[in-house]
Amino acid sequence: MPLALLALAVGAFGIGTTEFVMMGLLPDVADDLHISIPAAGHLVSAYALGVVIGAPLLAALTARMSRRTVLIALMVLFVVGNALSAFAPTNATLLAARFLSGLPHGAFFGVGAVVATTMVAPERKARSVSLMFLGLTVANIAGVPVATLVGQHLGWRAAFLGVSVIGLAAIASLAALIPHDHTHASATGLRGELAALRSLPVWLALGTTVAGFGALFAAYSYITPMLTGAAGYADASVTVLLALFGVGATIGNLLGGRLADHSLRGTLFGGLVSLAAVLALFPLLMHTQITAALAVALLGTAAFVTGSPLQLMVMEKASAAPSLASSANQAAFNLANAGGAWIGGLALAAGFGATSPALAGALLAVLGLGVAAIAYAVDRRSPHAGRVVATHVPHEAPTLHH
Repeated sequence: MPLALLALAVGAFGIGTTEFVMMGLLPDVADDLHISIPAAGHLVSAYALGVVIGAPLLAALTARMSRRTVLIALMVLFVVGNALSAFAPTNATLLAARFLSGLPHGAFFGVGAVVATTMVAPERKARSVSLMFLGLTVANIAGVPVATLVGQHLGWRAAFLGVSVIGLAAIASLAALIPHDHTHASATGLRGELAALRSLPVWLALGTTVAGFGALFAAYSYITPMLTGAAGYADASVTVLLALFGVGATIGNLLGGRLADHSLRGTLFGGLVSLAAVLALFPLLMHTQITAALAVALLGTAAFVTGSPLQLMVMEKASAAPSLASSANQAAFNLANAGGAWIGGLALAAGFGATSPALAGALLAVLGLGVAAIAYAVDRRSPHAGRVVATHVPHEAPTLHH
């Protein structure tokens, strides 16, 4: 695997850290800015809104630019957003800074996934995407806990300054390691990229992402009350258990990348079935502390097995103009975050019990499996359905085999 994938992973590590660290710092931010915890929670929503809007918008606006240049520019925007967050004097300015920080998130992963696949042999495409996503999953093991500790001991502003430093390291890595001859933009430009979003198979792939990862977030959003209310863990133990989720997610991500290179569709179906099974077993697994810890790790593994296959599937369905569709998949991931949390909350509010969000998630995983099955049927009927064919395909640099 080319060393350039390390640069993409560093950027993903910074993005993963800033996305989730706010959740651990909400009490500190609320106290410093003299706002309530629910009001501070809007800072999480502002970031997610930035991702959903920025992913397709920035990918479309940069459709004809060199992908290497786009990646560096996106990381510059990321650094600016986090630095502004660190120095924001009021809640309103912090909301704006968090929105700005979220704008480059989806486009970075979308364009980065396209770049990653151009640097490896065809039989290693899924693994290349999984190695970029490795930065995101490792952020949940190391980046988020460390940044949270820094914020709690040195002030929450110090945490965002630290994230800005990670962004600067990513810019240096991208500039040094991403070669110019692997980053030609599509000659179809914005029109070709937009054509991808008129494809039924692309929308089916995006729908699978929303349902599949919605299943994860329906449960994960309420994992703390499950662990404390059902499994009997103390609040202080939750941080360690969430690190177990990060370990599981890292294993699942790497496993999914390797398996998807052998069978993309089989890995996707297997991951969704496993996710549905794990979530359905949550009420039983939460009865003891040992099995509850196992459930948290298995949830991360089962969910992230599907990450690389879904990203690659969207890109293949828009094969000649993949950047916008790839970035849209990141927007779909964040819609899954919001929608899954909302559906899990409905189950909890209805009085179905502490583990009911997991059962709601199991139903969403089954829904994702159904959407994936429809996509498979469409492909069987017309193998080339939905593939965007460019009127002119630019000269690409030779693929490197490592």
